[in-house]
Amino acid sequence: MSRRLRAPLALATVAALLAGVGCGGPPAQQPAASRGPKVRSIKEPNGVAVERACSPRGPELCFNAIDDNCNGIIDEGCGMHTGLVQVAIAWDEAKADVDLNVTDPKGALVEVGRASEAGLVKERDCPGRHNACLGQNVENVYLEEGEPDRGEYQVTVRLEKLGGANPPVHVTMGARIGPKTYRAQFEMSKPEEEKTFTFEL
Repeated sequence: MSRRLRAPLALATVAALLAGVGCGGPPAQQPAASRGPKVRSIKEPNGVAVERACSPRGPELCFNAIDDNCNGIIDEGCGMHTGLVQVAIAWDEAKADVDLNVTDPKGALVEVGRASEAGLVKERDCPGRHNACLGQNVENVYLEEGEPDRGEYQVTVRLEKLGGANPPVHVTMGARIGPKTYRAQFEMSKPEEEKTFTFEL
């Protein structure tokens, strides 16, 4: 065989080998966001719909409680923690005090800075003392590590007080359960008003 034919033949052989690796080689490892628990059912408050499908909105934006780029993580790269279970809320009125209260399957209310028996932690409480949230109106609860307990996770969003804000207060609730994220957007107008969601794993 002439030298002129050897180079193209060698290139064709390499290409065939690479194609074989792509088709018959070991499967690529799934990203972490594609594994984990699945939601069995969701209970919504009257008049509020939980969106189960994610539509890409562009690059990830911080402190809006939304998985903007649809990769299964809420507010990534914003200094907030995440896990195989994560619930976050964000609201538009800095003066308003909106609380995120999550009860785990063992019946424990998740508290700031301390892991519940089911491994959930509330990251911060806004507005909080000394303006610790710096105007970023977000509260976040996440599974610190490992697999989540199966059962019901009750998520209650409560408008504690308006604090001089003009109602209604626009609230976004985002939830990550394993590989999927969910979103609900609603308005709250009166102090002590609540919206409760239940996610069953």
